[in-house]
Amino acid sequence: MVRALLAVVGIDLEACWRYFVLGVVQGLTEFLPISSSAHLKVVPVLLGWGDPGVAVTAAIQLGSIVAVLTFFRQDLAEVGRGMASALRQGSWQEPPARLGLAILLGTLPIVVVGLGIKKFVPDYDNSPLRSLHSIAVVSIVMSLLLALAEQVGRRRRVLDQVRPIDGLLVGLAQCLAVIPGVSRSGSTLTASLFDGWRRSDAARFSFLLGIPAITLAGLVELKDALHGPTTAGVVPLLVGIASALVVSWLAIAWLLRFLQNHSTWWFVGYRLVFGASLLVWLSRNPLA
Repeated sequence: MVRALLAVVGIDLEACWRYFVLGVVQGLTEFLPISSSAHLKVVPVLLGWGDPGVAVTAAIQLGSIVAVLTFFRQDLAEVGRGMASALRQGSWQEPPARLGLAILLGTLPIVVVGLGIKKFVPDYDNSPLRSLHSIAVVSIVMSLLLALAEQVGRRRRVLDQVRPIDGLLVGLAQCLAVIPGVSRSGSTLTASLFDGWRRSDAARFSFLLGIPAITLAGLVELKDALHGPTTAGVVPLLVGIASALVVSWLAIAWLLRFLQNHSTWWFVGYRLVFGASLLVWLSRNPLA
C-alpha cells in the first residue's frame, strides 16, 4: 500500500534506497583516507547499479560540503578573524592568521591543476587514470605511502605551529587527489605525517585545507552536471544529500577522536585489501 501511494506521487523507493547508499558511501569515504571517488565508482558497479554519473555524485557531494563547513564553523570564524587582524596590523605571527595563510597557499596547487585538467584534458572522465584497474593499483600504492609516513613521521608538531610552507607542501600532495583511488584526505594526511604532525592535528589540518578544495570541486561538478541529462528525481537526490551530510559529520568527528589514540595502520590495511580484492575481481571480470 505504501509503495503504491509513493508511486502515485512519483517517488521511486528503489531510487531512494540507491541514493541513500551512495550518500552513506560518500559520507564515509570523503573524509576517511580511503578515497571517495574510488568507492563511488566501485561500489555501484559491484552492486550492479552501474556508474551513477557526475550529476548524481556532484549533487550528493553537497551533503559532505555542508557537513564540513558546519563542523568547522568555529575554526573558520577564528581563522577569518585572525586573517582580518593580520591584515590590519601587518603581522602574521598569530596561529589563526598563519593557518589561514597556509590554507590559501595550499589551495592554489589544486586550483591550478584542476583548471589545467578542465582546459587541456577535456575527456579526463574517461581517461585510463579513472579506470578500475588504475583505482586498484593507486589504492595499493597510497596505502604503502601512508604506511611509510606512519613509520617515519616524528608526530611532534601541533596545529598552532603551522607555517605557510606547510600549507603549500600539503597542498601539492592534495593535487594527487585528481586521480581516483588517491584520496584527498589520504594524500594530505600522509603528507602531514611526513611533515612531522601529530596524527589528530594532521587530520584536522587535512580537513581545514580540504574545505576550499572540496567546495570548489563540488560546485564546479554540479554546474557541469546541470548542463547534462539526468534521470534523478528530486526526492532521491535529497535522500542522498541528507545521508551524505549526516554520515560525513559522524565520520569527521569519529576520525578526529580515533587518531588521538590510534595509528593509521587500520586504513593502510583496508586500502591494501581493497586494492588487492579489486584486482582479483577484475581478473575474473575482465570486461568490467
